[in-house]
Amino acid sequence: MMKKSIYTLLFCAAFAAGAQAQVKTLPTGVQYQIFTPNTGEKIKQTDVVTFHVTQRTDKDSVLFSSYKIGQPIKVQAQPSRNPGDLMDILPLLAVGDSAFVKVPVDTIFKGNDSQRPAFLAKGGNILCTVKILQIQTMAEAIAERNAGLEKLKAAEVADADAYIKKHNLVLKTTPSGLRYVITKFGVGPKAQKGDSLAVNYAGRLTNEKIFDTSIESVAKAEGVYQEGRPYQPLSFVLGEQPLIAGWVEGLQLMNKGSKATFVIPSAIGYGERGMGAEIKPYSALVFDVEIADLKVGKHAAAPKPAAATKAKTPVKKRPVAKKKN
Repeated sequence: MMKKSIYTLLFCAAFAAGAQAQVKTLPTGVQYQIFTPNTGEKIKQTDVVTFHVTQRTDKDSVLFSSYKIGQPIKVQAQPSRNPGDLMDILPLLAVGDSAFVKVPVDTIFKGNDSQRPAFLAKGGNILCTVKILQIQTMAEAIAERNAGLEKLKAAEVADADAYIKKHNLVLKTTPSGLRYVITKFGVGPKAQKGDSLAVNYAGRLTNEKIFDTSIESVAKAEGVYQEGRPYQPLSFVLGEQPLIAGWVEGLQLMNKGSKATFVIPSAIGYGERGMGAEIKPYSALVFDVEIADLKVGKHAAAPKPAAATKAKTPVKKRPVAKKKN
């Protein structure tokens, strides 16, 4: 109840702040009100726009908030494909503008009501607040992105080295850049592609933050426990399921029952794209892994060595004696 009251007060405050701003309606039925109109250049198609946005239902249930996820949205302005994408609103705004937008649910799902989720009532609205932070040309946005990636790339090795030094890890390094140490030796043959493995793991960033684990006790200790998730070894056939290259390489250094720590550079991890919100581009990753079970599978036959070819001694032609008559 308190949460709903706060959201209601926020909307009331927003309307009060822009009480003199005119409410306008687009041909699509979308209504908007600009609270803080600025005189700067408006957003053009192909511009890259950085903005904060919240989306709520008529009953103040939050559908999305860039404030909640901790970073603004960055998109390229383009022709609208649906009234809910706000692309018809962006060209009306400049840097620093704040706006309130009311999008009719029926307009979003016009001719396709079967796709309307139950939490969006027929005849209702999606209420959006938008705050424009930055407008860039595509060239400016690409330059900014590349500069940011270069900083991350430069920091990757230093961050990994600092983690290794802090934890006094003595690691071996493979030609690919994988750094590893076997902390417990198992029994039997080493894993190969085609083997069925069950692997326990804990993955963390070089800042110590756990981003995923199959071990319940680790999840609880690190504050990342997810109610209802089955915590158990990850089962897969090595070489068949999509895994980062660092895992595929590292697991082939281990056998059943063995444990290891991998420090995986981004080149054989998630690269310049990263993964999700937590694993940023050019992130070195640290994994503690254990092969809990290994079942030998079908292995690709090793190529047979080429048969040695014996050098033949050239045969000299002998003159043929002519028969005497």
